[in-house]
Amino acid sequence: MTGFWIVAALLLAGALLFVVPPLLRGPARETSSSQRDVTLRIHRDQLIELQRDRAEDAITQEQYDSGKREIERRVLEETESSAMQAVASQSGRWLAVAVAVLVPALALGLYSKLGNPDGLEPQLIQPVQSDEQGGHSITPQQIEAMVAQLAEKLAKDPENAEGWQMLARANVYMQRYDQAVKAFAEYTNRVPGDAQALADYADALAMAKGRTLAGEPEAIIAKALAADPNNVKALALAGSAEFNKQAYDKAIRYWERILAVVPPESPIAQSTRNGIAEARAKGNLPGSPSDVSEASSSPAAGGNGKVSGTVTLAPALAAKAAPEDVVFVFARAPEGPKMPLAILRKQVKDLPVQFVLDDSMAMAPSMRLSSFPKVVIGARISKSGDAQARRGDLQGATPPLAVGAEKVAVVIDSEVN
Repeated sequence: MTGFWIVAALLLAGALLFVVPPLLRGPARETSSSQRDVTLRIHRDQLIELQRDRAEDAITQEQYDSGKREIERRVLEETESSAMQAVASQSGRWLAVAVAVLVPALALGLYSKLGNPDGLEPQLIQPVQSDEQGGHSITPQQIEAMVAQLAEKLAKDPENAEGWQMLARANVYMQRYDQAVKAFAEYTNRVPGDAQALADYADALAMAKGRTLAGEPEAIIAKALAADPNNVKALALAGSAEFNKQAYDKAIRYWERILAVVPPESPIAQSTRNGIAEARAKGNLPGSPSDVSEASSSPAAGGNGKVSGTVTLAPALAAKAAPEDVVFVFARAPEGPKMPLAILRKQVKDLPVQFVLDDSMAMAPSMRLSSFPKVVIGARISKSGDAQARRGDLQGATPPLAVGAEKVAVVIDSEVN
């Protein structure tokens, strides 16, 4: 019996924690825990991405420290905002005291008369099940719900610039570029001098327009460079826009500015040098000895920027794929940037499918198959239709192989957990 009363007291205490604090707070402004969850989750993803870039020498230590301080500042502001809203008001205090005293007394009194304390036996208590990691995982559906709640909150509070930035980045993460563009527009209207946000805005807009930087994306890139002439992403996009217009000399000038601000041995520097060498070759422009040396020393430079082969689905997984499910076939660098160098979209009903990935499918001139000596060829069946891998998707990949390889066999033989 003693064990029962202890458990009952704990349960009552837990219930009062949900009832009493709102009474103490009175009519304080309602806060959304889901909003805080999605905000902090995005901050965490930004920090992970920042740490990855530093580990790959894609950014300097100074840039890493500055970015880390900015993320920490935003997390602190979010935490302080939540704490401020928890300050108790005077109204409702006596009611809270009455509830805290009378509810336990009334509940325990009634249960002693009507309940069955002997029914609570330790051997009958079953542990609460959790996921394989020992915690509660957040599903894509829950993320989508939190993003929807954030959008609803911004509809009521449109001057929340930080919220628009979070919504834009969340939609980019989910590859909803049309919605990301709208959120970036709202944010940059309120914070016009954020060069990184402007560069991200231009990138999302280009993706929404079918991966073209012509027109409005170029204008936004110009604003980003006006705010920060050394922003790496804005310089890369500006160079790509000029490259696509065959203005190779202008592209080179933008990309050379990247080399002045990133570590010389970083993946970004290497791919930028390859892009410069390609621009010089296409434009018949003179190059420095170092450019010529590095371009000629790369096994892929000037070679066959193409990989071909066949994708098949392992029979053991056939029952888990529907004919209309989307299949992405892609090439990526074994190390460094994870952005696909080339990507092809098919459906399960097309399998087995023969593929050819080449430089014409590149997302940026400096990130082409011919810019890398080796690549990994992967294939993924996406249940959601998004290129981003999600739990339940089916996938397979090759080990690193030389660019120019033919008759490559890619088997989709595992499930994303």
